[in-house]
Amino acid sequence: MPIPVPARPAANAPPLDTAVVGKRPRLSDGIYGQIFEAIVGGELNVGDQLPSENDIARQYDVSRPVVREALQRLRADGLVTAHQGLGSFVSAQPAPRLKALAAADNVALFLRCQEVRIALEGESARLAALRRDNAQMRVIDAAQARFKASADAGHIDAEEDLAFHRAIAEATNNDFFAQALDSTHEAMAGFMRLTISLTRSGSARRAQKVLEEHTAIVEAIRARDGERARTAMQFHLDQARQRLINRERDA
Repeated sequence: MPIPVPARPAANAPPLDTAVVGKRPRLSDGIYGQIFEAIVGGELNVGDQLPSENDIARQYDVSRPVVREALQRLRADGLVTAHQGLGSFVSAQPAPRLKALAAADNVALFLRCQEVRIALEGESARLAALRRDNAQMRVIDAAQARFKASADAGHIDAEEDLAFHRAIAEATNNDFFAQALDSTHEAMAGFMRLTISLTRSGSARRAQKVLEEHTAIVEAIRARDGERARTAMQFHLDQARQRLINRERDA
């Protein structure tokens, strides 16, 4: 029995929710969101083959390049794997509760922002390790202490997480890093609120992992080890992405 394509949205369906970023979505994001929702909802499971590009294009009345872009995003995010000559297969499945926490159509936008953060904040952490002064280190420590206290109390706040990352950006002594972070603030906050909600409703071990990742970043910056700081930051941000898209990370 062929795997069904997720139902095409009704003609009177509400527009995609893009308030989080304030921009009109790409058409491919809509396709991404529909397939993502089918994976989250269990219509498509790990190991299942997706319909062909032609079938998806016909179902949604879009061009093949639009479908191809959506599938490329799904592959980049680790949800789908392409096998030469065979097609695309589901390779990871988010926790079902994700459907209750966010509109699927926004997930691609959040993950694109995360790609930028991995590149930007990895370098930010490296430079902070090399350039920070003692006062800036105290600000980073204080931000981490507030984040840890709230996490231990079960009340993680996205703004506290953002404050931690901004303290590191400011410690680069290059205003452009903090400005770049501010320019993605809205999308970052949306991503953080979503992953924090998953952490609250997931395992205690998930929350502990987030704290351990933060600690590794702080220790590398304190040691003035730029490469270790960059690696720790990029690992942390990639793990945040994985926690969003892969329910196995609840363990």
